[in-house]
Parts: sequence; structure tokens; C-alpha cells
Amino acid sequence: MSAGPAARGTASPVLEVRGLTVAFGGGRRRPPVPVVRGVDLALRRGEVLGLVGESGAGKSLTALSLLGLAPPGAQVGGSVRLLGEELLGRPERELAGLRGRRIAMVFQDPLHAFTPVLRVGDQIAEALRIHERPRPRRETALRRAVELLDFAGVPQPSRAARALPHQLSGGMLQRAMIAMAVANRPAVLVADEPTSALDVTVQAQVLEALAAARRETGAALLLVTHDLGVVAGAADRVAVLYAGRVVETGPAEAVLSRPRMPYTLGLLGSVPRLDARVPPTPVPGTAPAPGTLGPGCPFAPRCPLAEPDCHAAEPPLTGVDSPSRADDSAPGAHTAACRRIPEVRQLTAAELFGPPTEASERGSTADGTTADVVLSVSGLGRSYRVPGFRHRRAPAVRAVEWVDLEVRRGQTLALVGESGAGKSTTLREIAALAAPQAGRVEVLGRDTALLSRRAARELRTAVQLVPQDPMSSLDPRMPVGDIVAEPLHAARVPPAVVAARVPRLLSQVGLRPADADDYPHRFSGGQRQRVAIARALAVGPALLLLDEPVSALDVSVQAGILDLLLRLKRELGPAYLLVSHDLAVVRQLADRVSVMYAGRTVETGGVAEVFGRPRHPYTRALLSAVPLPDPVVERSRRRIVLPADPGPGPRAASGCGFRARCPVQAVLSAAERRRCAEETPRARAAGPAADHTVSCHFPHDGGPGPVRRP
Repeated sequence: MSAGPAARGTASPVLEVRGLTVAFGGGRRRPPVPVVRGVDLALRRGEVLGLVGESGAGKSLTALSLLGLAPPGAQVGGSVRLLGEELLGRPERELAGLRGRRIAMVFQDPLHAFTPVLRVGDQIAEALRIHERPRPRRETALRRAVELLDFAGVPQPSRAARALPHQLSGGMLQRAMIAMAVANRPAVLVADEPTSALDVTVQAQVLEALAAARRETGAALLLVTHDLGVVAGAADRVAVLYAGRVVETGPAEAVLSRPRMPYTLGLLGSVPRLDARVPPTPVPGTAPAPGTLGPGCPFAPRCPLAEPDCHAAEPPLTGVDSPSRADDSAPGAHTAACRRIPEVRQLTAAELFGPPTEASERGSTADGTTADVVLSVSGLGRSYRVPGFRHRRAPAVRAVEWVDLEVRRGQTLALVGESGAGKSTTLREIAALAAPQAGRVEVLGRDTALLSRRAARELRTAVQLVPQDPMSSLDPRMPVGDIVAEPLHAARVPPAVVAARVPRLLSQVGLRPADADDYPHRFSGGQRQRVAIARALAVGPALLLLDEPVSALDVSVQAGILDLLLRLKRELGPAYLLVSHDLAVVRQLADRVSVMYAGRTVETGGVAEVFGRPRHPYTRALLSAVPLPDPVVERSRRRIVLPADPGPGPRAASGCGFRARCPVQAVLSAAERRRCAEETPRARAAGPAADHTVSCHFPHDGGPGPVRRP
């Protein structure tokens, strides 16, 4: 995706940022609160600069400030020069003429960036008509808009151009946003978390669209992201932000392979890895809030290497290979803001921050042959009627068609797949503890279709849910102690027992007993997730349903939650049913995995077997799309980029639901393709492992190399 540093080594920057500051508030003897504190960046033609860091580091605010889009009340200082011209201080009218023409932005949430009442094609055409001279006719601009959508990889571009924004999927809308951003061939593209809410397969499509846009226009790209794997595969250089300041910067391979700032080392160590079952290392503490910084290094309170001088003054960016202060914008310069660079050079993240839960301590029962069955699901199906049909019968949408799974005590089974695969619907059907629409669900050997109301209430203590967004499930009017105690009161546990158990539960999940008196808004995202886990554990469940438990968290916080879940499983022994789109998280946490596509289970087995020798073409595409935070490995991998999902609509009554996107179809004979279209594949043994099954007529042999027929 990069154009090579040699070609750009002597080129002057197309975008140069010096001493950028952004502050809020102030007045009445109160100084403004700095959020971005003296950021220096340089971006050359055709170059990709990755801007990474935790939430609150100032990444998005930096990106918005470059285009004059900082929020109202922001006080922006420093210098931003685009093609040699200063942007800060320019009138809004002049900035509006430059946005889209010289510098353009791909926003994090395209649904909110597009106008909801105008068609997508009209909005792209408007961008062309505003900036092009001579001004094109509306019909000409609309034709160009369709061409741009096709260039960005949007399927059926003419149809997409006529659609309203809410009628397109997230991936299609993000590619439409890229099409609008490159419409006028800007010199600089700023992409703010362009893949943060997307499935890995859609993420690969969006990254490919960004790469094609850069190749076509020669634009430089500022890629703002928290995903170090995306940076490893796309960026030429990396700048790491912490507490509003760049703390390490340099070539991507140097920074990601040989970090010299403890924070960068911890950030990389906390990333779950798909290519190795090495548990991520949590970074202790949290980033400082704006306005709370002391005089020293902002990372010193979290850094095991901190010495008195670290707390006294903030270190400048220093050359890694020489003790002198270096120019961080010079091509190839690797700099870090740390006094302990020689010591960091000798350490790994686990050595610096302490080892996480070891894989040997996980208490896995991956063989699944001896432990009791906690959950058994067979032939599960669920369909819904589409609302809004007044004069005729609404069509049925089959959210789940056929799901089989089994979870044993002390075991973690992960459900993976793209959005719309039916994972969350499956979880809701299990959590309901009621008769399913189709199929059979058994919890602790009891058929949920035969449970009385009283029996279902008694069994509910055995099955507890940890939601994806704990803030939406924690009552903001209740203190945390009452929230954790709520399931105990519902189970009619004596008050004295409840009072004794709540402090113990908070301690088990890494919180203080004194936190029981605080309210949810006082806690960070990771702490709120710990509260949700404590509440779920309160009644001693046999099965925990984990719905994307770390998807909304920074990687450093995510590592702490994963370590907590591993420790709790070892100490308390519950079974986990994990729903996740992050296969690297699944690799670290799960013993077995079940891959779902279009409401069906397509492959299942032990994590090592399925990830090491995937048999279904869809599983292989999912695994190939997961980025790795290692530039050398990531850029040498072969990625299977699937065609875009055609979107919601009626599914075929027979045949393989994946055949329209399946890469194997290209090498099949006409008779074999007809079999895929007419015969629904059933699960069959996929290899030497007894529990490894695949639902595919022509599965891959599981070895390396391109997709091929068995």
C-alpha cells in the first residue's frame, strides 16, 4: 500500500504540522485545558503516516484540526501548512474551498457524515460541482459519481448512487465516503478510524479501496487508527500519541518491531495476536485526563522504569540511535520521548509490565471429552417478519437457519462471523431460556422448551450475560454495589450474605470494595466492563454468555479484561460462550470455535485446528483478513479479499449460502457449481481431529497456499 520511502526521501512535505495545540475552556482566572500539546507531523506525497494511540490521546482532534473542523470552543494554535500555504487562521470561506479539493477527510462514522435525506450519488456529484471548473452539468457529475463508486469497490454502483445513506451497509457507505473524498484528487487524505466498526472482511475491502485511491491520485494519507495491525500493513511511518503529544515516531518497521518508548512497547504487547497463542500483556493504570498532567512524563505513573527525573520534567523526542535530540520529521528518523531508551531496548512487554495469565494455567478442556455438557444446541432456527407491510403478508427474514453447538464445563466456545451471520440472535435465543422457534436448546441437561416459569427462573441463575456495552446495561441512578447485588436479590439471597459477597466480587474482578459506593459514570470503560462481569458472576453461573466483551475497549484495557476472564475461568470454572468478530481475541480466549455464515454453522472445531488448518473457504478468508501488528509478516501475507456482501434480502431456499462470494467457484466445473446451487452442504468430518467439522461440498485441504480443490 505504500509507495516506498526511497522515492520520497528528499521530497518536501505536502502537509507540515508544527507545534499544533488544541485547548478548551479557560477564562475567569482558569487557564485553558490542553488536549493536544505541541504535535509535529510531516507528510510527503504518496506517503502513509499512521497516527496511533489510546482513546483520549488526541488523535481524532488532531485530524479534525488540520481541516479547520475542531469542535466549537476549541482554541487551536501552532502551524498547519498545506502545499506550503498556512491553514490556521484562514477565514472559513477559504477553508471550505480547500476541503475536498486540496485536502479531504474520510470520517469514522459515514452514516453521520452523509446527509440522511439526500441520495449518495447526489452528494458525491455535489462535491464535484462545487470544486470543478468549469462546473460540470448535474447529469455529468452523476455519471462521474457512479464511476467513483465503482472505482471504490461498491457493488452495483448505479443502484448505490440512487440509495439513501441508511440503505447501504457500513462497508458500502465507508467506500462511498472514500469515493467522495478522492473525487477532486486531493493532495492529502485524512482517514479517521476508517475501519473501526467493520468486520475483518469488510475492513480488507475498505483498506483496498484506500490503497486504490492513493495509487490513482498520488495523495498522501494520514491514517488515524487504534488498530496496530492496520498500521503495520499500510503505513510507511508511525507516530504514537499519548496524552496529546507524540511520544515515539519513525519508520513503521522500526517503531512496531523495535519500540523504544515503554508506552509503545506496552501498546504492542497488549494486542492479541492471531499468529501465536501468547496472551496479551495488560498495561497497568489509565491515561491521564486532560488538565491533570503534572510537570513530568505523562506515562511515568504507569511506567515500571520511571525514576525521579521522569516525574520532574517531560522528556523531548530523542534520536533512538544517538543521544542528541533529533528531527522527528526527517525521513527515516526514529525518535522517542524517554530517558530510559537503553533499558527499553533490552525488554519485552511481559518483562516490563509483568507476565499475564499463562496459557498452561487456563484450565482448558479443549478435548471436550470428559467435562459435563453445560449447553447443547441442535438445529436452532429463528426468523422474523419485516415490519411496514400493511396490505400484504410481510416476508420472513431467516436470521438463524441451522446452528449446532455444544459447550462443556470449564470450556470456552466462540461464535465468529461477519455482522448479520446470526451470532447475537443465537445468543439471545439461548439467553431466553424458552422454547426456540425451531430446534432444541438444553441447559444443564434440561430442555428449555419444557421449562415451567418457576423452573426457568431457577435455571436463570445458571446462565448470565455480559453485554457488549456495559454502560447501557448499568443503571446510572444506582451505585455499583447495588448493581452487583441485583441478581442476588432477584435470587432471594439473604441480605447478610449479599452484603458479604459484593466486596468479594468487586475484588475478584480487580476493583476496590470501596468502589461499591460510586456510580457508573465515575468509571472508565474497562472498569464498567469489570462491574458487568462481577454482576454476572454474583449468582455463581455455570455458563457466561459474552457478547463482544472487549470490542469497545482500547487494546491496553482489552488485554486486562482478557487476562481477567482467563483467570476467572481458571479459578471459578464457568463455561464461556463468546460472541466476537475479533479472531485474535478468540485465539487467546477460546478453546473451540464455531464459524457462522448467513445463519448457519459452516465450520467448527478446536481453535488450534480450525485456525491452523481451516477447511471452509469463508473461514480461510476471515483468517487472512485479520491484520498482524508486524510490518514484515503482514506485508508478506496473502490476503483473500471477498466480494462485497450483496446486503440484506431473501436467502435462497436451497444450496450453499456462500456460493455467490466463494473463491472456489472459479475452479469448479459446471456440474460442481450446480451442486453448490442446489444442494445445501451438511456438516462432515474435516480432518483427524474428531470434533473438526465443515459444511462445504469442496473444502480446502487445510494446507498453505491458494484456495484449491481437494
